[in-house]
Amino acid sequence: MSEEKTYILGISAFYHDAAAVLIRDGQIIAAAQEERFTRVKHDPSFPEKAIEYCLAEAGIAKDNIDMVAFYDKPFLKFERLLETYVACAPSGVRSFISAVPGWIKNRLFMKEQISRSMDYDGLVIFPEHHHSHAASAFYPSPFNEAAVLTVDGVGEWTTVSFGKGEGNKIVLQEEIKFPHSLGLLYSAFTYYCGFKVNSGEYKLMGLAPYGEPKYVDVILENLIDLKEDGSFRLDQKYFNYCAGFTMTNGKFGKLFGSPRRRPESKLEQRHMDLARSVQVVTEMAMLNIAKYVHARTGSDNLCLAGGVALNCVANGKILTEGLFKNVWIQPAASDAGGALGAALAGWYEYLGNDRSADGSGDQQKASLLGPSFSDDEIEKYLNENKIPFEKLTSESVSESVSDLLADQKVIGWFQGRMEFGPRALGSRSILGDPRSKEMQSILNRKIKFRESFRPFAPSVILEKTSECFNLKGESPYMLIVAPINEKQRESVPKESELAGLTKLSVKRSRIPAVTHVDYSARVQTVKREDNPVFYDMIKKFNDDHGCPVVINTSFNVRGEPIVCTQEEAYKCFMRTNMDFLIMGSYLVDKAEQRAAYSA
Repeated sequence: MSEEKTYILGISAFYHDAAAVLIRDGQIIAAAQEERFTRVKHDPSFPEKAIEYCLAEAGIAKDNIDMVAFYDKPFLKFERLLETYVACAPSGVRSFISAVPGWIKNRLFMKEQISRSMDYDGLVIFPEHHHSHAASAFYPSPFNEAAVLTVDGVGEWTTVSFGKGEGNKIVLQEEIKFPHSLGLLYSAFTYYCGFKVNSGEYKLMGLAPYGEPKYVDVILENLIDLKEDGSFRLDQKYFNYCAGFTMTNGKFGKLFGSPRRRPESKLEQRHMDLARSVQVVTEMAMLNIAKYVHARTGSDNLCLAGGVALNCVANGKILTEGLFKNVWIQPAASDAGGALGAALAGWYEYLGNDRSADGSGDQQKASLLGPSFSDDEIEKYLNENKIPFEKLTSESVSESVSDLLADQKVIGWFQGRMEFGPRALGSRSILGDPRSKEMQSILNRKIKFRESFRPFAPSVILEKTSECFNLKGESPYMLIVAPINEKQRESVPKESELAGLTKLSVKRSRIPAVTHVDYSARVQTVKREDNPVFYDMIKKFNDDHGCPVVINTSFNVRGEPIVCTQEEAYKCFMRTNMDFLIMGSYLVDKAEQRAAYSA
């Protein structure tokens, strides 16, 4: 191995959200999802371009890599799937299917696959899927010891696991196995309500506050047997994910009175009620699990990862329950973050390196771990493409953008290193004024081209958080939902007079564009040491216009990944009704673009 520096490359691939992560002597150097380079949302393919970026960021070649860590034991996953198919398949094809596992082991996912894909012939390790999730949650966290909980759809056989991390070790103690899965239950309702599995779960969570929990008892009595100790079982007669290509079957539809909603068709009140009901059940399950984990581990700290850890409403309920003094959630909680966990497991557990944490700051580097572009690179792009722009001083960026926001302009914000994980955290963001009653609708219809009910998140400077939100502690990664502070709320008509999407028409607070219909918000707290340019702009907006909050939504349109490069940012800007684009020190005015094109 390298005598001076040890480089470990973490990889996740072949299911969804493929990613690559590079660590050097235990420190995260670079991390990115493959989708940001290929422009294929949730791209599951081998992350060749993400790997190229990571090596370039570190200034090394493939020969400098000391270890590759793959986030999963994929041959176990395929054995699980094939065993399930064998159990359900007609006898005539069973002999053929039974012969496949050995072929998969030898041909697809062993060391040879990585060697062929990236011309690497060194050490390769395969941590288990949920151990990679656990490592991604614990090792970057601020804690020397913590309970660790992972919840997702399925990884190999496991769907839920918990244990404890101490120093440089993680010991997972108990697990729940496929086909009993909280993540797959939520995805089943995502599918049934007409949204796309593995990406539409956010929509279902956003739709839930418009409904009533009318189907909670039906779910608990028929679909999931939920125990107080956090364990559960799903009745498989209603589901089709074990042996078919859909999440639910006809019995599921009969249980709820109709077939699956056709995608893009009109949303009815019943779909909102279904979303609310499964969200309530998910929160119940997560709270039960958290209580059990606290009782078993006795820890004051909790680390969370896995796709269900992106359910920020459930995360907020765990936090407010007060079981744990501190909660830290991996910002790339789904499979992308597994690449990070695998690499860190290699450093701490396989190589046995020491670890220390100070109890306050994490090692995630604000999750700003992707590519960045200098002012020189941005100016070169603008000039080569004859794009009109104004160059600002570093001091005037904050003032110009805050004034434009106050003037109700929508701003594309492209600064520094791209975020790792699904959330825009102030590097690849679209910004607006949260005080505008119309801004939520404008952003959904004219900028994001997405469903009208989707809420937007607020970014708030940390020291002003309590003035706007009832939030305990920090939420730097936009993974906690908290109530709007009572002082910010405004009186509304009787709730009994409002139903479904008509709730959108009501102004509920002084920051209505980031206030969901249940008076909640998915909060990002911003510290200057994490993102000085973003922080300074929000602070200037507060100093000059009296609001310490901005709308922060991801810089993309529906169906596309977040933008990575200045070219992608400009194209997205021009395809939408954004008013201005700020890239580094360069301000681009939409009106000037139109004038230039018409000249």
